[in-house]
Amino acid sequence: MSDAPISPVAPAPFTPAEMSTGRKLFAVDWQFMAAADTMTALPKMFGVEIAFAGRSNVGKSSLVNALTGRDGLARTSNTPGRTQELIFFATGDRLRLVDMPGYGYAEAPKSKVAAWTELIRAYLRGRANLGRVYVLIDARHGLKDTDGPVLDLLDEAAVSYQVVLTKADQPKPGELADVLAATEAVLKKHTAAYPGILATSARTGAGIGELRAAVARLMSEKR
Repeated sequence: MSDAPISPVAPAPFTPAEMSTGRKLFAVDWQFMAAADTMTALPKMFGVEIAFAGRSNVGKSSLVNALTGRDGLARTSNTPGRTQELIFFATGDRLRLVDMPGYGYAEAPKSKVAAWTELIRAYLRGRANLGRVYVLIDARHGLKDTDGPVLDLLDEAAVSYQVVLTKADQPKPGELADVLAATEAVLKKHTAAYPGILATSARTGAGIGELRAAVARLMSEKR
């Protein structure tokens, strides 16, 4: 698989040291840690957490698995009954990954949508060790109406977030460039959006190295 970047829209170029640190950061024994559907069920805060948000079927599980090199790690998040929970993965080190429930699922009862919204709102506002949220967007479709409220919620909570395109190997180059440009234009209007868009493909591995390096850079800034 290739770690070659896809996206021409990115933060300052990652150094070879950051790329190496990113590989080492994720080349450890990641394990399922906890699932929480209420604030009281959240694990004790420790180290730095990075969370992954996105529409249903955007490829969150595939991306988490690609990052960690564990094909079945994020399968727990797809277990029936856990669709409204925050899923935590850890290594015993100071970094945790948080898989948020997918949003925009039309068949979900309004009561569950309301419960998810309140849980996420409380988590974003009250999780002092949350370093960044990576908002996943399907590169084939770009931003949808259901993404807007989530970006607004992140702005409101003043939580740093960065957009990561998934399935970026599937659109044609011109189509991908259009999605990147349109997404970047929207993000300029959002106060908490971290500059730059990363494009990834869990299938080919493209862009995964850059995302790992981005997390490594974030970790170095949190020391």
